[in-house]
Amino acid sequence: MGVFDPRDVSVSQLAGGIDSAATVHLCHPFGDVTGGTGFADVALKPLWAAIPDCERRVQISLTGADAGGQVWLGQAGHYSGRMEGAFLGMPPSGRLVSLRFHEFYRVEDGQAVEAQVIWDLPDLMLQLGVWPMGPALGATGRVPGPMTQDGLRISGDGAAAMRVVGDMLDHLHLSPQGEEAMQLPRFWHPRCSWYGPGGIGNIRGIRGFRDHHQIPFLDAMPDRRGHVDKGHFFAAGNYVGFTAWPGMSMRVTGGGWLGIAGAGQAITMRSLDFWRVEGDLIRENWVTVDLLHVWDQLGVDVLARMRQLL
Repeated sequence: MGVFDPRDVSVSQLAGGIDSAATVHLCHPFGDVTGGTGFADVALKPLWAAIPDCERRVQISLTGADAGGQVWLGQAGHYSGRMEGAFLGMPPSGRLVSLRFHEFYRVEDGQAVEAQVIWDLPDLMLQLGVWPMGPALGATGRVPGPMTQDGLRISGDGAAAMRVVGDMLDHLHLSPQGEEAMQLPRFWHPRCSWYGPGGIGNIRGIRGFRDHHQIPFLDAMPDRRGHVDKGHFFAAGNYVGFTAWPGMSMRVTGGGWLGIAGAGQAITMRSLDFWRVEGDLIRENWVTVDLLHVWDQLGVDVLARMRQLL
């Protein structure tokens, strides 16, 4: 099946790998669609129209079973090519662009029967110079694949890596007790890299993670609640994937995160995550967040605001 082959594929191959009755959860502004045809019509065909020589370049391809025995395929990479047409109102650059993606598929009998897809649209806007919101605290720029260069050769028992990530997340929930309670140095490599979405950026080291993402995030949403119990963890070798749709619920009561002023708004948050564990420490973490959906819940149409720049 094309969608399960970590090589460049066409729209028809991607659509053909998804069952016609599958629920396909797409990031904002696409919404939920049905089957591979829905995915193609709403998102893939417009992308290929804007980037006619589009290539799907996969950097991570992880397959594993969750606690309930469901098999998941998670892939991370970039849709790359020369942007010759507009996409969601973004102007063509006539130059190479790379739209980052995380795509998770629940697989039965060689077909995807469910999909969850986040494309990093804010990062594409940044590449095109039309990002209408505040600057990221982290570094912007293309997100690399694994430093071990083994993202397409993942194999082996992922139980040890799963334990490291699970213990780390358990301690993150202790954030109201302060930084020491979370014991970040116990779980994160001192030279760890956290690769966030456009609008948040890429971050190096535990201190960078704290200063440029975690502290603003927790200060703004101290009551955030993760839906780990409703999500799906799967692992192989040194890699762990996690998905829930949504993955968190919270109220925005403080200021600072993404420049948003907290006014008690209730929101949910979608993210698709990969971790790479080295020994007993997390060395790399790839995170996509549906930030346009966050702003939409707060009453801000980022794409409309972008069009006002043009």
